[in-house]
Amino acid sequence: MVALGPFGALLGVLLGHQLDAAANEPPPASPTAIGEQFFRIAFRVMGYLAKSDGRVSEREIAAARAVMSELHLDATQERIAIECFTAGKLPGFDLDTDLALLRQACFGRPDLLHIFLQIEVRAAIAGNDLEGPVSALLVRVASQLGISRFALAHIEAALRIRADRFAHAPIRDTGQQLSDAYRVLETASTASDENVVKAYRRQLSRHHPDKLKANGLPDSMIEHAKQRTQQIIEAYELIRTQRRL
Repeated sequence: MVALGPFGALLGVLLGHQLDAAANEPPPASPTAIGEQFFRIAFRVMGYLAKSDGRVSEREIAAARAVMSELHLDATQERIAIECFTAGKLPGFDLDTDLALLRQACFGRPDLLHIFLQIEVRAAIAGNDLEGPVSALLVRVASQLGISRFALAHIEAALRIRADRFAHAPIRDTGQQLSDAYRVLETASTASDENVVKAYRRQLSRHHPDKLKANGLPDSMIEHAKQRTQQIIEAYELIRTQRRL
C-alpha cells in the first residue's frame, strides 16, 4: 500500500470514525486504505475526463501534473498518480464503478466529495477550459456523487476567478467574471448592496480557515482553506468595484 503523506493523513482524519455512522454501509478496512482509494480514483477520473474528446493534449497532461505538484507528491506517489491517470484513459475504464466506490467510501462526508469534484474541475479548466464532452461529464460525475448542478457551478465559478489571473486560461469578459463572482457569493446580481455584503460575510464565515481548523480541519489542509477564502475575497472585490461600494 502506498503511503500518501499529508494528503493521506488528511483523508484519514476527515473520514475517521464518521464512516462507521453508515448503518447500511460495510466498514472500511482503514482510513489509510480509504485515503489511497480516494487518491487513485481522483487520478483515474482525471485521465478519463482528459481523454473524453478522444485525445489527451499536452495542456491536459500539464494540468494533471500541476495537481500532483499541489499535493506535494514524492517520486513513488507521482508514479502511481501517473499510472492511475493512464488507466483512466483506457477504453475499459468504468467511470460509474469508480464513482460508486468513492461515494461509498465517503458516505456521510460530503466535504470529501466536494474536494474530489474541485480537484477534477480545476484540472479540467486548466486542461481544456471545459470544452467538448468534459463539461457534461462533470455534471454526470457531480450527480453520481450527490452534488447539485448549482454546487458544481459554484465550484467552477470560484476556480475560474482564480484561473483568469494566470496565463493558463483565457481571460473572459467582465460580464462573465461578474456572473461567476455572484455565484461564488451565492447571491444574485439583482441583490441589494446590503444583501451582497451580507452574502460576502456569510461565505467568509463559512470558509474561514480559523473556523474550519477549530472544527477539526487538519493543518495540512489550511492552505486549501486559505485559497478558498481568497476566492471569496476576489469575487467580492470584483462586485464591489463594479458597484462602487
